[in-house]
Amino acid sequence: MDFQKLSPRLDNIGITASTLCAVHCAVVPLLFTSLPLVGLGFLANAWVEWGMIIFALAIGIYSIGLSYKRTHHRLVPLTMLVLGFAIIMGGHAFATTGKTEAMIVPFGGLLIAAAHYVNYKYTGACNHDHKTYKLKKLNNG
Repeated sequence: MDFQKLSPRLDNIGITASTLCAVHCAVVPLLFTSLPLVGLGFLANAWVEWGMIIFALAIGIYSIGLSYKRTHHRLVPLTMLVLGFAIIMGGHAFATTGKTEAMIVPFGGLLIAAAHYVNYKYTGACNHDHKTYKLKKLNNG
């Protein structure tokens, strides 16, 4: 499949996954005690959270990494992606209370979603074929 067609789809998946991760991290601590009552107790499981983080990381690295390499060559989305995951990891590792974690971690998820949005815009703005526009090397001999 052509990467130019695949990249926007991956960014859409990344935006959705990152936003869902942010909502999950913000809402689950607030509804922690009532989730089992409505059959959603599994959402409070650490495996679900880490699964969402790993899924968002895989999509982010693949989508933004390849877009950087093949199309736009701009570091902004890649930097936003790394910072977003650093915030998520820092929130999990250093947050002293559930409230603090519930405020820090969603910010990281939203930053990752924003990274996908910026990547989507950069990829759309740079939709020409790089092979066509490469300058030919002049022979100096």
